Amino acid sequence: MSPGNLLAGQSSPYLRQHANDPVHWHPWGDDAFARARQEQKPLLVSIGYSSCHWCHVMARESFQNERVAEFMNRHFVSVKVDREERPDVDAVYMAAVQALTGHGGWPLTVVLTPAGEPFYGGTYFPPDDRHGVPSFTRVLSAVTDAWQQRRSEVKRSAGELTTALKRLERSLAGAGAAQPVDALAHQVLERLEAGEDRTHAGFGAAPKFPPHQVLRLLTLQEERGLPLARRTLQAMAAGGLRDQLGGGFARYSVDAAWRVPHFEMMLYDNASMLRNYAEAYARSGDVALRDVAYGVAGWLMRELAFDPAAPEETLAAHAPERAQEGAGLPAEVGFYSALDADQEGEEGAYYVWSEEEFRQVTAEDADLAAARYGVVTPGPFEGRNVLYEAATLPELATRFATTEADVAARLERARERLINARSQRPRPAVDDKSLASWNGLTLGALATAGRLLAEPELVQIARSNASFLRQHHWRGGRLWHMWRAGEVSVEGLLEDYAYVGLGLLDLYRATLDGEYLEWALELARQVSDRFHDPDGGYFSTAADMQRLVVRPKGYVDAATPSENASAAELVWWAARYLDDASMLEHAEAALEGALPAVLQAPQAFASSLRTLLQMRGPQRELVLAGAPGSSGLEELLARWRRYDDGTALVLLVDRPDEWPAQLPLARGRAQAQTGTGGAAPAKAYVCLNSVCGLPTEQPDAFESTLAEVGFQAHNAD
Repeated sequence: MSPGNLLAGQSSPYLRQHANDPVHWHPWGDDAFARARQEQKPLLVSIGYSSCHWCHVMARESFQNERVAEFMNRHFVSVKVDREERPDVDAVYMAAVQALTGHGGWPLTVVLTPAGEPFYGGTYFPPDDRHGVPSFTRVLSAVTDAWQQRRSEVKRSAGELTTALKRLERSLAGAGAAQPVDALAHQVLERLEAGEDRTHAGFGAAPKFPPHQVLRLLTLQEERGLPLARRTLQAMAAGGLRDQLGGGFARYSVDAAWRVPHFEMMLYDNASMLRNYAEAYARSGDVALRDVAYGVAGWLMRELAFDPAAPEETLAAHAPERAQEGAGLPAEVGFYSALDADQEGEEGAYYVWSEEEFRQVTAEDADLAAARYGVVTPGPFEGRNVLYEAATLPELATRFATTEADVAARLERARERLINARSQRPRPAVDDKSLASWNGLTLGALATAGRLLAEPELVQIARSNASFLRQHHWRGGRLWHMWRAGEVSVEGLLEDYAYVGLGLLDLYRATLDGEYLEWALELARQVSDRFHDPDGGYFSTAADMQRLVVRPKGYVDAATPSENASAAELVWWAARYLDDASMLEHAEAALEGALPAVLQAPQAFASSLRTLLQMRGPQRELVLAGAPGSSGLEELLARWRRYDDGTALVLLVDRPDEWPAQLPLARGRAQAQTGTGGAAPAKAYVCLNSVCGLPTEQPDAFESTLAEVGFQAHNAD
């Protein structure tokens, strides 16, 4: 380790990857800025993450180069940032680089004044001038010359850029609604239909990213949106974007046909995939989508789930598609962040196959398996093959003059052999930090999938994940963003409170266990108290956290949903439970500013539109009063599960002296005990737009009432 490199003791796996660089790296913090002010040097901030392929490339080419490091050490205070550990820092300087260059990405390279104001930036820089992109050394020399020769000019332009960034953050908060949200949703649907790739599904050209929030929006629109969503979901599942052997999904596809992925495997992507495939199955009844959801859940448990009491042990036994009889889940289950794109410096080596190796492994099933997975010589990825569904089971049955059952059995045998052979290869490195926000997304996806697939084990995994978050990410009444090996770092950001809170609401919907609702409401209160902007919207950082040069707001959907939209959704649900008019007003106002931009960039604002549609739609409420586990309540719940589409507020109350019977919605509805310990009959109260019908005890009458207020039974069996 270089004597001036200060990353060895950091908890971030990405920062520790750079602990042996000859660059005198500092972690982000006051010490780096103090040194820059003392030495009157600019800060060179390099932002990346552990599973980023091009971050590794730039590290090998430049940061591990003694000559480059010596120049950086002489002229800059160099700072390494893990964008996953500090998404707030990344958001500020990504916006700056996009303003300066018109594009962004990782690795992100940005140069700051000692006051933290950006004045130069870019993404990957090669070691030599290449295709019109200047070399990293040329960039460093030019920036050094500007700082030394034209410092006042540099500081003035940096100040102007920072002012522009602050103005940009205020612009969406102050904008008004462009038109009624229903009309806007119709136009967005037409825009998405027109932009669909009619050949390969999805939207736009290569590279193709999974449009997670667009799919969730489309799935709600059953007549026209759902078929569009299904085409994309089916295409992604059939392509190389999906690990055909393991069930998880890669970050994105480098081609338009979803065939060749960028091989990093992220927790947040797979959480979104699990939710979207489960929801699409519930609305369509397409069992192929259900099977993909099971595959994603199994991948999550095998590859990223861990028991904090024994983190080195695999949880593969608890993968839902092959759970061992009687295998109990740990009390706490956390999820690591990602699998690396590279294996021993080679991108995708764990996943790809030459035709010769593939045929040797699959033996007597080689011809059939090669036809199924599109294996050829040379393969499309550096001469090797990424497996994808090149032919359907009926097509293979016809081609090989056999039955579909025989084809399925032989392909499963080939798959097992391929998995066993692949397990002998060097495995992708695991980014073994836990992020509260990404665990919150996973919590919600597991709870939702468990409810929609009627899979109790998935709900139990979600319970164990909630226990993990409570035990390890919740300290002193606050969330902490990152946990690793028993230590927390970075106080919770808006994304943590919003995603965990919504995940808890999903878990409450699946279990009706009041402890999850109570914690979700506490997180919503903190969002309102510590993150709300009186001018509209929610800041990414709390009012009592370290200030950046710009206090960002996350309006735009990226790989994860807009944190502003997610915060608004959480606060809106909480406001309805708490009957809090102020919280309700703030939540609705937080999304108004995004409306004018929705039509121009629907993929960037899909979660804002979805949440606004929910806010403006029918306001339905269901209060169930009864003793948990009683036959009467269980009969009512069995009927409700067939209709629950996630849009109604749901509350279960039992005794008047127990929480949540104190919530306004529960007043007068909790069950009093009767006789000598017997419980009163279970009742269901159904309300629409603040108008409630009479309570019902009979399941058939309850089901009729649900239909009367607009609920439809799931298409899934």
